[in-house]
Amino acid sequence: MRYFALICLLLLQSSFVSADESLRRQKVTGSFEEVKEAVSMAIENRGLVINYTSHIADMLGRTGADIGAGRKIFDKAEILEFCSAGLSRKMMEMDPHNIVMCPFAVSIYTLPNEKNTVWLSYRKPFGKASKLVGDLLEGVVSEAAAP
Repeated sequence: MRYFALICLLLLQSSFVSADESLRRQKVTGSFEEVKEAVSMAIENRGLVINYTSHIADMLGRTGADIGAGRKIFDKAEILEFCSAGLSRKMMEMDPHNIVMCPFAVSIYTLPNEKNTVWLSYRKPFGKASKLVGDLLEGVVSEAAAP
């Protein structure tokens, strides 16, 4: 019985690790608007264009009552989606199934009770294209988070 409990504990622990390995996040000091502008500039500094902004906090606020949910998850939360034709082409030539990584996205959000703190996160790329896309996303976040 002890071995069974130990195996269950190890399996449970490994699922938490793999969940964290699928994303990168970074805490930044500042206002939501300042950090969002910094992310936008970091994307545009690479010659890329933001295709879409997803207003996640607004959507959750609008739909929460409809599904019986009242807890506020974010104060503000948006996802900036963007693409690089050249980089997208390279990664899909490596493997056409890499289409799931397009468009690239950086999440910007603030949590209730965390004053002057903004979080930046993105899905960690995988496979052969992970270095190409990972360097781009890491560069955008690092530039935006720089003081």
